[in-house]
Formats: sequence, structure tokens, C-alpha cells
Amino acid sequence: MAAYTVTVPATTGNLGPGFDCLGAALSLYNRFEFAEAEELRVTASGPGSEKIAKNKTNLVYQSLEKLFDRIGRPKPVIALDIKMQVPLSRGLGSSATAIVGGLMGANLLAGSPLERSEVLRLAIEAEGHPDNVVPALLGGCQLVAMQGQDWQICGLAWPKKLGVVALIPEFELSTSKARQALPKQVPLKDAVFNAAHLALLTQALTGGNLEWLQAALHDRLHQPYRQSLIPGMEAVREAAIAAGAIGLVISGAGPTLLALAPTAKLETIGTAAVAAWQAHDIAAIAKPLTLATEGTTVQTH
Repeated sequence: MAAYTVTVPATTGNLGPGFDCLGAALSLYNRFEFAEAEELRVTASGPGSEKIAKNKTNLVYQSLEKLFDRIGRPKPVIALDIKMQVPLSRGLGSSATAIVGGLMGANLLAGSPLERSEVLRLAIEAEGHPDNVVPALLGGCQLVAMQGQDWQICGLAWPKKLGVVALIPEFELSTSKARQALPKQVPLKDAVFNAAHLALLTQALTGGNLEWLQAALHDRLHQPYRQSLIPGMEAVREAAIAAGAIGLVISGAGPTLLALAPTAKLETIGTAAVAAWQAHDIAAIAKPLTLATEGTTVQTH
């Protein structure tokens, strides 16, 4: 009886001005092992694993059910083992790993009836927006735009000299709470600002122009409204930039902050940023990461 391991990278959504349409896969991974069993069994290990549902409400299992419902076949009884590296409710795409992992595992158990593009559409439907699930599945940095009822997906180049350090505080922030902080309407000038800066960001990444990148990371659609939910963010920004960061953005819905910088400076930036948070009585860790170019991978046992 075959068993499958699906490995899905963490993701960072938005990258400043690319709200709900731009994301990148990062070198931090959740692994999901699927095997047929006589009764449903869910086990988990790693940071935050004690909070993972061990029954049919588990998001990985719900995603598996979604695929089997879509193809009109009975759901298998499985043993699911989850090995976690991506922290929960921190803005690093933990839910996207669960959705993509569950769908990919289900497709394997079903004999791979769906193409990866069809799995991707199901993942976007389940998540509600594409900026995390698309890079989680495909890897790299991905820009996604709706075209009718479908999606246009554009992979963006990423400068080899550009790294990131994830600055992860000890507190959680739910995506729903972070979305509630956003206004239902924004001034036209802010929409124009973001359109210009997203266009500049794509050019900065493609051309490896770090001066453009420094300007391009600014945003007026979501970060100004979410900053109040992340105590000490301005101090962390100042410390990171003083230590050599090109810029700092909220990773996804937060509270993780992402500093972009030449790879040689990541450790120094991480140390400075963690110290800045500690001055606000907030414990945090810094994880230097690279772009995960491969995306989701599968292994048959």
C-alpha cells in the first residue's frame, strides 16, 4: 500500500504593495505524510503541533475531502502525519501549506486524476486569495491576476543576491483579525500609489535593482492599517534598516515582519531586529531564509 509525503514551503504574501496578488515561497517547510488506514488517524510534531486538530476538522483533511468531492469519488480512510516547521498564525502561510498539502495528497491517493493547474484552482478557491497558495505550490515569486473566471500566473525573477530574514514574534495574529483592520474603501490616490509601486517592484525584482526595490516596498492599502496590531513594528523597521535592510514589510497578514537585504547582512539584521522587539518586551526569533524555487514536492514510499 503506497504512502506519500508532500512537502510544502512557507510563503510570504503581499511583499508590500502586492496585496492579495503577489507572494513568494520561502525555505521553511511543512511535511504531510499520507497513507491509507483502517481508521482516521492524525498525528503532528514540531512547533505549534499541539494546536493542530486531530480529527476531521483538520484543514489538511478538509482539503483532501474537497478534492474527492470535486472528482466525485468516495473519500479514503487515511493516516496523516504532519511535521511542522511553519509557525501557526504568524503570516507565513501555514494555512496555505495545509490546503496545498491536503489537495496534493488527495490527488496522489486518487491516482492523480487532476493536473497541477486544476489542483491550483481548487487551492485558490479554498484559500480565497492566491498570494500564498500559488507560490506554495509552484515555488518562487508569483504574481497572480484574475482573468474572467480563471487566473493569469506570472513567475517573477528574484535577484540571486537578495535574501530575506523572517522576524517572528511570540504572539499570534489571526488572518481574520488582520482583515477586519482594513477599510472597505481607500482613497484613489492610495490606489494609484500602490499600482505604481507594484509595477516598480516587479521591475526591481526582474532587473535586480536594489535602489528601485527600496522605494517599491512601500504600501498604502494594508500595512498602515495593520501596523497597530503589531506592537514595536516601527522600532523593528528602524533597527533593521540601520543594520542594512533594503526594506521591511509585514509578511502576509502578520505579525511576522520580513526584512529584505543582501544575503551577507541577514544575520546582523536579525540580531538588531530581535533586540528592538525585546526593548518592547516582545520575544522574537529571526530566521534567515532564501527563496524556495521548487515549490511543493512529492515522494512515494
